[in-house]
Amino acid sequence: MAKRTQSTGPTVERVLCVGVVAGRRHKSLWSLNDSLEELAELARSSGGRVVGTVSQRLKAPTQTYLGKGKIDEIKALQDAKKFDVLICDDELAPSQQRNLEAALEDVKVMDRTALILDVFARRAQTREGRLQVELAQHEYLLPRLAGQWTHLERQRGGVRSGIGTVGPGETQIETDRRLIRNRVLKIKKELEAVRRQRGQHRTRRDQQGVPVVGLVGYTNTGKSTLLNAMTKAGVATEDRLFSTLDPITRRLRLPSGHEMLLTDTVGFIQKLPPLVVNAFRATLEEIESATVLLHVVDMSHQNASAQAQTVEDILDEMHLGDRPRILVLNKVDLLESKAMQTEAMMNIGSHPRTVITSALTGQGLDQITAELEAAATGEPSPTAGAVAG
Repeated sequence: MAKRTQSTGPTVERVLCVGVVAGRRHKSLWSLNDSLEELAELARSSGGRVVGTVSQRLKAPTQTYLGKGKIDEIKALQDAKKFDVLICDDELAPSQQRNLEAALEDVKVMDRTALILDVFARRAQTREGRLQVELAQHEYLLPRLAGQWTHLERQRGGVRSGIGTVGPGETQIETDRRLIRNRVLKIKKELEAVRRQRGQHRTRRDQQGVPVVGLVGYTNTGKSTLLNAMTKAGVATEDRLFSTLDPITRRLRLPSGHEMLLTDTVGFIQKLPPLVVNAFRATLEEIESATVLLHVVDMSHQNASAQAQTVEDILDEMHLGDRPRILVLNKVDLLESKAMQTEAMMNIGSHPRTVITSALTGQGLDQITAELEAAATGEPSPTAGAVAG
């Protein structure tokens, strides 16, 4: 009789992505479909199998994120799609998540923030990176503990509560909160030590007069590939969201003999949760010390303009909107014709210092070097007023 074998590997969760536009949609370059497509890519990066997407327009937000009719529609999809996880394209209020889970019963409900944190947790390699992710996860979880232990709570009778009517669930929630708060304090102390150490390194660099170039951009625009091409850094690169989380700094020697430090940091994404920005504060301070920023854009991406604007908005929030920068239009090798390149440039918009590159083939790297030489010596931009091809 043949033996039956059973896989012991991890089960691939089946994911349904949902998004909502409530009220008048604020002015944004992102369409709901584009945002859902990105959410699906995040879900795949987290190991899920996306089986479908659902969208809805509402007059006003609801306590279940979705309208009742749409929830009924999703319930009807369960038999056909057999999904285990429903991921919402916005950050849910704790009450919204609880209400939606109650309405869908056996389906796990997540929001975009939780998904981003899960992807980060899978990507973090260094101790600092793991601490930053853990801090953000704990701060995300803390307000959502209520309801985690409702299956243990006891019913209370009457207006007054008698002896023995305080359920163990309430005690467990308070215990969890205390444990998480203590862990958060410990992580913050460790990250503060990292921040001070980084500050000391920056002070020494400033004393040596070595300028810093910050690589910034949307996730998966090729920043790490560009770092490798310019400095032979040997950083592992992959065509996926958030392949690099931990900051990487390499020395670049220019033809004139000047030296610069190129620093690559975590990529940005639309709807980046503030708690993630706060958790990665020590890392992002590397950008704040940069003399010039290389804003890397994937010019071949259909949402290149929206991605570029998202990065600019985040830089403004970080009070770096006036920092000198060079716009690097990357991945030109993926555009087959000059007409496609011209159209992409028109969609992205003009910038006084723009270079078209392919970090993969090396095209345009000499123009970037020329721009950095100008920044190091105080000379005028060699590409000002014209785009280098």
